[in-house]
Amino acid sequence: MNVLKYQLLTFLMLLCLVQKLRAQIRIACIGNSITYGSKLPDRLVQSYPAQLQKMLGPAYQVMNFGVSGATLLKNGNKPYWKTPAYQEALNSEPAIVLIKLGTNDSKLINRSFYPELKINCKEMIRSFGDLKSKPRIILLTPIAAFTTDSSQIWDIAIKKSIIPALQLAAYEEGVEIIDLHSLFLDKENLLPDKIHPNVTGAGVIAGRLKEQILNVQRSDFNLSGKLKGQVITGSFYGFKDNEFLFKGHKAHLVQPKFSAKGQPWVWRSRFWGHEPQTDIALLERGYHLVYCDVSELFGNAQACLVWNDFYKYLRKLGLGPKAVLEAMSRGAVYAYNWAAVNPEKVACVYADNPVLDMNSWPGGFGKGPGSKKEWEIFKRDYGYATDELAKASLESPIHKTSLIVKGGYPLLHVCADADELVPFEENTAVFEKLILKAGGKITLIHKPGGKHHPHSLPNPEPIISFILKSNSSL
Repeated sequence: MNVLKYQLLTFLMLLCLVQKLRAQIRIACIGNSITYGSKLPDRLVQSYPAQLQKMLGPAYQVMNFGVSGATLLKNGNKPYWKTPAYQEALNSEPAIVLIKLGTNDSKLINRSFYPELKINCKEMIRSFGDLKSKPRIILLTPIAAFTTDSSQIWDIAIKKSIIPALQLAAYEEGVEIIDLHSLFLDKENLLPDKIHPNVTGAGVIAGRLKEQILNVQRSDFNLSGKLKGQVITGSFYGFKDNEFLFKGHKAHLVQPKFSAKGQPWVWRSRFWGHEPQTDIALLERGYHLVYCDVSELFGNAQACLVWNDFYKYLRKLGLGPKAVLEAMSRGAVYAYNWAAVNPEKVACVYADNPVLDMNSWPGGFGKGPGSKKEWEIFKRDYGYATDELAKASLESPIHKTSLIVKGGYPLLHVCADADELVPFEENTAVFEKLILKAGGKITLIHKPGGKHHPHSLPNPEPIISFILKSNSSL
């Protein structure tokens, strides 16, 4: 009798274990040697799939189907398609599929097949999308490579050929895509052989994937069909870009693959598409991206009125009540002048080498050269007949700090200390003191020795962290 009880207990325990395993969310990691965990002392616990498993816990089962040297290209020198791991992955009934291929495709031997990259990527997506488990599919771009042999793995090929093909495939197939390349541009020290991440580097990948997997999503929020008038659609680095006219002004609304909680959005004030890494990272996280071109009005009353109407329009579409304002160079004049009269509509401001005193630029009445052409446009926009009247005006953000701080939102400025066009000491240095004096909150990220260009940071994570933290309480 005791034997029967023992056998019954064992059976019940096994049954519970099977049910528990079936209840797990299965994640299939498709990839090459970086996924496999090559060069790591103990890949079974140190590879990014293994670290992701530890981060997610027992509710998930993370499966590593990485194959060293594998290519996305079917005609590559080692196609992932022909490996046993590919078939095992297809048979694994995954709920989530992470596809990280493309690094080995950058080798010289594979470059003649680049016209097939997008096609093969779409085929890979569909092969998993057609499974009965109907998994959530996430493309991962290759991480940055720092090798110098252009006949082998080569970062230029990754950046200029492979990533654009992956982005187009993601756009056309409607799947998520994560930019791991930018995430590693400042982390060469985490790649001992310039290609493969060490334990810490693998942890960086795992952490980003955990964030994406656990991000609260609203998949039923879709603005397609709600925009009025003629809309031109296209790909913005893998995301759907809706281009249209709003009251005669060119406008863009880029949709994320899902909307994050609260329908957050970032409003690019000027220079659409320039240094887009922050925009891409926010789209990945469920932020919408918008733009309404009011150039060249230098943030005057007319520009603010157009933006007021644009804001109302976006709110009617369902976007959240507060915008993340993104302002590069003269775009800061537009953003801050609007924010000064709409403090309750702003979540935070990220400004990059910002123009904050128009006497500095475009006026050129300081260290910088200014712009005579733009100065004349500024005078016309504000109705000043002479330089003297324009110089004495109070139209710049440095004159509106008491209004700007009323919103209580935080500010982030990324500034090049050697900015030759918009001198730091005439703009952000003055603005910072006035904001702090008025009781506002401002954070500065300095780029020692940097010039006005390039804007942003190669890896935008510090900017993203600031924005996500600022928006977390909304």
